[in-house]
Amino acid sequence: MADLIRELRPLPSLGDRAERTRTFTEADVVEYAELSGDLNPIHLDDDYAAKSRFGRRIVHGFLTAGMISALLGTELPGIGSIYASQTFKFLAPVYIGNTITASVEVIEIREEKRLVTLRTDCVNADGVLVLTGEAVIKC
Repeated sequence: MADLIRELRPLPSLGDRAERTRTFTEADVVEYAELSGDLNPIHLDDDYAAKSRFGRRIVHGFLTAGMISALLGTELPGIGSIYASQTFKFLAPVYIGNTITASVEVIEIREEKRLVTLRTDCVNADGVLVLTGEAVIKC
C-alpha cells in the first residue's frame, strides 16, 4: 500500500522564478496550425497577413502561451503539478522569427490546498510585454 501513496514534493517559495527563451520559426507555426486546427490565414498566408493591422504573419497566441505551460509543468512548480486556472492578456503580436522569454513567479501559496498562484509573462527581445496573466496550479 505504501508504494501507492505518492510522496508530495515541497511547495515552492514566494518569489521563486523560472524562465525559458525560444525563437519561433515558420515550422513551429505550421506545425501548431496543423495540430490545433487553427488555420486562420493571419498565421499562414503572407498576402492575407500583409493586409492586416499587423502587416505580416503572427504566431498563434496559444503557441506563445504554451511556453508558460511548459515552464509550469517542468520547472516551477514542476513535474506532477496540474493547472487549476490560467488567465491571459495578449498585449502585442509575436512574429515569426521573434525571440520570446517566458517567465513565471510565485506570488501566492495556499499550503492547506497545495495551490500556488504565479504571475505569467512573455516578453520579446526588445523587452516588450507581449502576454501576461496569472496561473493557479495544484501541486
